[in-house]
Amino acid sequence: MGNRRQFLQASLLAAGAAVLPGGRAAPATNGARVVSTWDFGVGANAAAWPVLARGGSALDAVEAGARWAEANLCNPTVGRCGNPDRDGVLTLDASIMDGDGRCGAVAALEDIAHPVSVARAVMEKTPHVMLVGAGAQQFAVAQGFEKTPLLTDTARAAWREWLKTSEYAPQINAERQSRPGDKTNHDTLGILARDAQGRLAGACTTSGMAWKLHGRVGDSPIIGAGLYVDNEVGAATASGVGEEMVRNAASFLVVELMRQGRSPADACREAIERVVRKRPEASRTLQVCFLAMNKDGDVGAFALHRGFVYAVHDAAPGPHDRLHEAASVYRTVQT
Repeated sequence: MGNRRQFLQASLLAAGAAVLPGGRAAPATNGARVVSTWDFGVGANAAAWPVLARGGSALDAVEAGARWAEANLCNPTVGRCGNPDRDGVLTLDASIMDGDGRCGAVAALEDIAHPVSVARAVMEKTPHVMLVGAGAQQFAVAQGFEKTPLLTDTARAAWREWLKTSEYAPQINAERQSRPGDKTNHDTLGILARDAQGRLAGACTTSGMAWKLHGRVGDSPIIGAGLYVDNEVGAATASGVGEEMVRNAASFLVVELMRQGRSPADACREAIERVVRKRPEASRTLQVCFLAMNKDGDVGAFALHRGFVYAVHDAAPGPHDRLHEAASVYRTVQT
């Protein structure tokens, strides 16, 4: 874990970021606010905040933050520098959801740099929610998105190194590590926003687990699993091993727990506890993390294992590069 921040490029934004303990951020001031998962959430929030600061929509803000991660960031879990699957193919997944219930997603998308924007186009320009594979790419090109090879030489070299053993096992908190050569096989930037009008939105974007079976889709593009947003209640996003989020309809569960009166932190904790009850042995070897914001802008998080961090940006005085560490079920740091 000693190199956990080396993968942050663009990193005047995150340099010197402090990690603050606890599962909840400071209370909101009922204004605009944006929150994002992991260290790269600092940069994503910085890209989203100008939209909110000028009175723009939460939907535009989360798209801007996700686009920053897809294009400006270079790490093995999101966007153009992502690790490929076990066949050496880089595929991208993304979803976006407005608090009014509109949503769009793409999965197994190849050679399109901004899957989150394609997901938004699915939401706004089709009667569908999700497009996948070749169909998603065909739609993207028809909408004017440029088709361009995305697999980098670094990612290709990491894949060739992996082929020497072809060992596949999820690594806890891989989002916080550089590309060591390479066991990083996690996934997600999740971003949630509340605008000055009180509207909510969220987005997820990922290159998915490295070395996955070709065609595998995790939780990030699945509405209700990796992302769910409801203006009447709040929003939630997830990170970690996506299969666990799919099994539990996890982000939807967090929002529904907030609907029943839980705080964002308590809703995330209760959802995590459900994961443990269903698969207690598996829960010791994989990471699952939830981040939530209620309709008032209060923020909370919880994880299976220590090490999940998130970033918050609002109109309060800075610094806005502080990382908040979520509380967790298991206290030891897994490396």
